[in-house]
Amino acid sequence: MTYHEEKRDLFSLPEEYYFVHCVSADFVLRKGIALEFKKRFDMKNKLRNSGQSGKCILIDRVFNLVTKETWRCKPTMESVTECLDELKRQVTENGIKKIAMPQIACGLDGMKWEDVSEQVRDTFSDMDIEILVCYM
Repeated sequence: MTYHEEKRDLFSLPEEYYFVHCVSADFVLRKGIALEFKKRFDMKNKLRNSGQSGKCILIDRVFNLVTKETWRCKPTMESVTECLDELKRQVTENGIKKIAMPQIACGLDGMKWEDVSEQVRDTFSDMDIEILVCYM
């Protein structure tokens, strides 16, 4: 695994990257970076119309990690870990080599990036994958 954190616009990355972000199971996407995914990719409608459920939902080139039940809830390290494990499974099955994400579960969700980033690195440490974390 190669892991980088860079100050840059996540949405300026080339199309070879798959995006990763967190959503609630009610697919509200009303604030933060989830709102950007809603606007840029029509993600709210695509999620609601997909008929998919689970911890990690791939729509187009966006992995939606379902880390909490409703937009009012907060994720836990357990829920984030479950989502990352499912992300790893799907990335492996689909042969994906590059993923990019914001500091997931940390903005409005309030988790500590030091803890989440450690879990990201632990989860993917044995894989041939590039992970790029973008922050502003």
